[in-house]
Amino acid sequence: MAAEPSMFAKCAAEFVGTFLLVFTVGCNVLGGSGMWAGVSIACVLMVSIYAMGGISGGNFNPAVSISLGICKAFGGPGLDAATVAIYSLVQCAAGATAGMCYSALFSENVKLGPAQGFRSDQAGTCELLYTFMLCFVVLNVAAAKKNAQERNQYYGLAIGFVIIAGAYGAGAVSGGCFNPAVALGLDLSKSGGSFFEGTGFRWSGPYIVYELVGALLAAVFFKLVRPEDFGGASSSVCELLSEFLGTYMLVLTVGLNVLGKSKAGAFSIAASLTSMIYALGDVSGAHFNPAVTVAVLASGRCPDLTPMKAASYMGVQILAGLTAASTYAYIYSGATFALGPGDGFTWASVAVAEIVFTFVLCFVVLSTAVSERTKASHMFGLAIGSCVTVGGCAIGGISGGSLNPAVSFGIAGAQILNGGYFYKALIYSVLEVVGGVAAAGAFKVTHAVETEAETKWSA
Repeated sequence: MAAEPSMFAKCAAEFVGTFLLVFTVGCNVLGGSGMWAGVSIACVLMVSIYAMGGISGGNFNPAVSISLGICKAFGGPGLDAATVAIYSLVQCAAGATAGMCYSALFSENVKLGPAQGFRSDQAGTCELLYTFMLCFVVLNVAAAKKNAQERNQYYGLAIGFVIIAGAYGAGAVSGGCFNPAVALGLDLSKSGGSFFEGTGFRWSGPYIVYELVGALLAAVFFKLVRPEDFGGASSSVCELLSEFLGTYMLVLTVGLNVLGKSKAGAFSIAASLTSMIYALGDVSGAHFNPAVTVAVLASGRCPDLTPMKAASYMGVQILAGLTAASTYAYIYSGATFALGPGDGFTWASVAVAEIVFTFVLCFVVLSTAVSERTKASHMFGLAIGSCVTVGGCAIGGISGGSLNPAVSFGIAGAQILNGGYFYKALIYSVLEVVGGVAAAGAFKVTHAVETEAETKWSA
């Protein structure tokens, strides 16, 4: 049995990983890397987690450490209070050091605070929700007993992709910290290292409060979706909550990217789907899309998914979409966007686009997550999420690339506030369900060998 790393080694790993993260944030912002900044920051977090996760757990974020400590206090997996305190101090010190280093390198600092035109509560809501998402994904892919035992290989990817989801969606509102060590490092660099000079620490305090609330909520919802990790028993409520949370974060990311005019919207939305699939795939199946639920039901390959259960999934998904849409409308002071054909395109164009690319999404779900022959045990989340990148880039200008009735209902529901029409969501949803049913039909043909083998074995 391998020896346990010393506390000194763990602290050194946490310092190095947090330093690299905050230094990369500063260099990207001050270096003007533009649309690739979110990817760069996500990647340094991902590679650091893979490099040092086996030493310290790869937290690199006081919010993550605190969420693990709360879980431990709840009687589940996590960190003891002493380790949480030590890690948090080391991470904050690393963030402050990195802030000084990039400021010296560029002779400039990074402004922390709400973007122009946004209030503190709107920026704080973004920090809370995406810190929640980050901690929640960490808890599910790296701390959940089932995943800890199976030693999955996607944990770093899932965690890193949360940053891509949040950087391009929430980043336009709050700057996208999601980490008290980042907030502290950015603010400390502005004050030149002094707690009393300049404008340092104006925003790090409020940001940290919102981030810690997000960490607390992540621990609470982790316990609710995985009660078996805390000595309880799982139930259908856990599955429905899982579907709500995954769909909510997906639709929220859609709205924030569109309203923020993100140049990497499709990738950011795909990243949110990828991360939440990895986090909750073994809880509810991680459909997060009524068209996917219809496709799985129509395939006949999941006996546990009864028509009644499928209906409850779809109801929760649509409710989550509407709730998420109301959230992004609040963050943007009531601003929404329309659902419908792009400039120069007709409803016939929308029909072709939505049916074909919803087909792609649902077919890949069935092939990589349902089929025993082509199941991708570690890459399923990336494969499914990438379908959103495919569709969003290919048909975003034609139909918007919804590919999901929960997204369609959310967009149209929020748009009613500004004179939109809800019937468009019904049209989109019908098209998307048609794509899902077509995917189930194609899946039965291409993967017939599996059912044929079952028939021969039964005979």
